[in-house]
Amino acid sequence: MLRPARGTASRFSRWRSRSSRRMVEAPPALEARSLSKQFGAKVAVRELSLTLPRGEVFGFLGPNGAGKTTSMKMLLGLVRPTSGEGRLLGEPLGAARGRARVGYLPEHFAFHEWLEGRELLRFHARLLGMPTRGLDAGVEERLRRVNLADAATRRVREYSKGMKQRLGIAAALVHDPGLLILDEPTIGLDPAGMLEMRQLLRRLAKEEGKTILLSSHLLHEVEQVCDRVLILQKGRTIASGRVDELLEQGGYIEVRIDREAEALSVLRNLDWVAGAQLRDGVIYVDAPPERAAELTAALSNQGLYLRGLQVTERSLESYFLDVTGSDGQDGDDG
Repeated sequence: MLRPARGTASRFSRWRSRSSRRMVEAPPALEARSLSKQFGAKVAVRELSLTLPRGEVFGFLGPNGAGKTTSMKMLLGLVRPTSGEGRLLGEPLGAARGRARVGYLPEHFAFHEWLEGRELLRFHARLLGMPTRGLDAGVEERLRRVNLADAATRRVREYSKGMKQRLGIAAALVHDPGLLILDEPTIGLDPAGMLEMRQLLRRLAKEEGKTILLSSHLLHEVEQVCDRVLILQKGRTIASGRVDELLEQGGYIEVRIDREAEALSVLRNLDWVAGAQLRDGVIYVDAPPERAAELTAALSNQGLYLRGLQVTERSLESYFLDVTGSDGQDGDDG
């Protein structure tokens, strides 16, 4: 029987204990506590608090003008908060050591369009101070990840909007960051491109342990890729949580009926109906879908008979519209 050398077992136990503590004590990728930003008399963001565990895809949502862009700039250290504090990959917001390990894709970006795709990634890598050794292999790997290997020698000016978007993702990944902050990463992509991007983001999070903060107006995409979301409106957090838990909070029953005013009165008096609204000839009833039969019976007991009924499970889009208002618009982006 082989025995460890004297002291080896105890040294291994101490190393394993320290390693376990490091894993348990690893700080979240991103933390914010009561971050606020005021421009003159206007409060753009008020008391933003969030925690992003490592390896999650986090959706940062809100109508135009909700304060998303200002919030993201504060988290990146590009805008100084009026009050509050936070940490980025264990470093204070704005610290160079934290920012150096972040990949960022803004919504509106411009590249040096006279460069080839491969040249552009090399340029970004050198700006980040990456060593020459192994750089070319890393660039080629990033191009393959975003399905641009065949376009590596084409000028960026020849790229489509979707190709430029994928090149932006590759540039954000070029230094293998621990945290990705992506503003509208699927804009300009066709359905196949969106699917590829969705698969890439999930792979980066679940297989490589990267944390991704994602802002998008494409809520059906957010629903499919994000673990948790936070919704801002007029600078305030109005909802946050796991996507699956938020969507467990019910669905809709769509009712078509002739005597709409009477039906609304009946429905709004049912204890298990959270609300009922008439839009475009359809009554949207905020109630558990499994109680559709009880709803039908309650109406028929009052001599009200349906022309049609449809049960709709709650989606992230319907939840978003519920908490932000029917149109979800606040004004200019911010």
